[in-house]
Amino acid sequence: MDGLIDDIPPLVDQYSHGAVHGDLGLGEFETHLAEAAGSTGPAPPGTTFFDSRAGLAVRRWCPPLLGLEPLCAPVRYLARRRELGAYRAGHLLLRGAGIGTFLLEAGAPGELTSPAELARAADGRAHEVVRLEPLAARIADTSGGPDAFLARTAEALYAAARTATAFASGATFCDDTPPAAAEVREAAGRWLRVRRTGDGPTDPLLAQHLVWSAVATGLPAQLHCPDPQRLTGFLRATASSGVDLVLLPDPWHRRQAAQLAAAFPHVYADVGARPEETLREAPFGKLLFSTGARGLAELYVVAARLFVRAMERLMGDWVADGWCRAAEAGRIASLVAAGTARRVYRLDAAAG
Repeated sequence: MDGLIDDIPPLVDQYSHGAVHGDLGLGEFETHLAEAAGSTGPAPPGTTFFDSRAGLAVRRWCPPLLGLEPLCAPVRYLARRRELGAYRAGHLLLRGAGIGTFLLEAGAPGELTSPAELARAADGRAHEVVRLEPLAARIADTSGGPDAFLARTAEALYAAARTATAFASGATFCDDTPPAAAEVREAAGRWLRVRRTGDGPTDPLLAQHLVWSAVATGLPAQLHCPDPQRLTGFLRATASSGVDLVLLPDPWHRRQAAQLAAAFPHVYADVGARPEETLREAPFGKLLFSTGARGLAELYVVAARLFVRAMERLMGDWVADGWCRAAEAGRIASLVAAGTARRVYRLDAAAG
């Protein structure tokens, strides 16, 4: 399928967190690499986290962007990274990733790059996605009782909706009707009495209240749901809301998320690292690319390269088998890579 990579427009990364500031030593770099590799403990004796698929991918795709040969030794790569400096290395990596637009779930100020910082480093565009749980935690830190907390939360959501591109929630379940006001107030009171400063809401009723409140603003909402089938009732109940919902499941439930995207007109799904699974389950205009990158600029490069190569292989197979023509394959890849995200998140209107 020659030329398909060149035909894909700059990617829209619908979900990431940004990159760290400053130079990283081997230990710090490996900590971030371990997270990307899905590990919660140390590397096995005699190995490092470069001995993982994530580590191999970094060594394959990132050294050439910093002027080194592919698969160079990790020590040499990190030395070159420090030689260039974090600022220059980050620019080279992000600008070489092939991503033109980032939807960034910003963290604590100063910890990772803000949307504006990421946009400058990547020479692209970045838009903020507001996560509901940290927003509620910041309000609770200074709001006093439950009535003040709920009133200020409502005000903050509508204020955020004027500038943000989307909301995001980690609620693992949401009922098909909004929780009653009295129940929400009682749950808020319980939580406020026991929480520590900085803690997000843990009561499922509060989580559901935040999701329903976000939907009421009209902005698209990202739902980080390990098992998206638990949200089926909520998806059905919001079908006439006019709000687009995007499912970001864990890797083992991407097919189910794509099936739900096919079933509901207002629901979309993250395509993940294996587009061949999801493209069989949903119309192509219901699927979106993301990196999920956090911490290392290298993770943006790796995710983008893997996605484009996977789409190239899949579309090449489809063309070879007679499922579609080359021009149609390029259009399908462009939809998943960028076109659907631009429509769902109204990015062209935001750019204007």
